Amino acid sequence: MSIILYELCGADESHLFSPHCWKTRMSLAHKGLDFTSLPTSFTQVPKIEDGATKAVPLIKDGDTVLSDSYEIAKYLEDTYPDAPTLFGGEGGIALTNFVINWSQSQLHPLIGGLAMKDIYDILADEDQIYFRSDREAKIKMTLEQLHDGREAKVEMLSKALLPLKLMLKSQPYIGGESPLFADYVVFGALQWMRMTCTINAMPAKGEIADWFNRLLDMYDGMGRSAKAAA
Repeated sequence: MSIILYELCGADESHLFSPHCWKTRMSLAHKGLDFTSLPTSFTQVPKIEDGATKAVPLIKDGDTVLSDSYEIAKYLEDTYPDAPTLFGGEGGIALTNFVINWSQSQLHPLIGGLAMKDIYDILADEDQIYFRSDREAKIKMTLEQLHDGREAKVEMLSKALLPLKLMLKSQPYIGGESPLFADYVVFGALQWMRMTCTINAMPAKGEIADWFNRLLDMYDGMGRSAKAAA
């Protein structure tokens, strides 16, 4: 039986933009597991699987229902040990925890600042109402105010990505010679930006661009074929 993956979508159900859902998509493909995608809007998330989660991704694998991309990755690693590893052992788990904390604290705030108004623009009407209310309460300003002057955040993001650039000078992936879940953590953040942000903030060339393009092309081009920002 195929694993069910609930993942966030815009008004267009093919616009699957969540960074955390992309971590899970890449993890399932990495493990070679069949899955069925169920696009889910913001306002529909609390209704899935009898209210099992407040956020996606969420997977249903037989009787197991599980949310949170990192917890899902650990579940896949334990449940499907004969498939390619997502962590490469205990050291890989420690590396992953560092990368998650770095990405969440350094990359996500900047990408969110760049893309938040663009995300609002791709949502259905009922989701726009929820999204504006929720996000503006958190950031203490309007989405339009956050949107203004975002060009400065592009340079800030470039500086925040410097540790990744330096690492990739000596190896093709964060995981070494092949990607691990740690790679998908950062890929998810940059794919989120690629799929939502109308300002060009991605490195056009160099180590990060090469790494990102390799991941876009993996698994029959799953990442590259996804709908990007207009």
